[in-house]
Amino acid sequence: MLLDELGGKELVNLNNGERLGIIADCDILIDEKTGKILFLLVPKRKLQFKLFSEDDYIEIPWQTIKKIGNDMIIVELDSD
Repeated sequence: MLLDELGGKELVNLNNGERLGIIADCDILIDEKTGKILFLLVPKRKLQFKLFSEDDYIEIPWQTIKKIGNDMIIVELDSD
């Protein structure tokens, strides 16, 4: 799957059904040495003219992704 094919898919937590955001709004953290995706950084809310700080996004480790479907991506995150 190509990265541009992920755009527009909704992220949903398997454990509690929470809608986390849309992949088009996310940033991706990549390991520079290996080129592997480490995390998806999903904004908690859209704020105009504000840069990310530690509390403004949810870090979703790439290994928590369980299924990529036509319209959504299922992740398994602890509900804490």
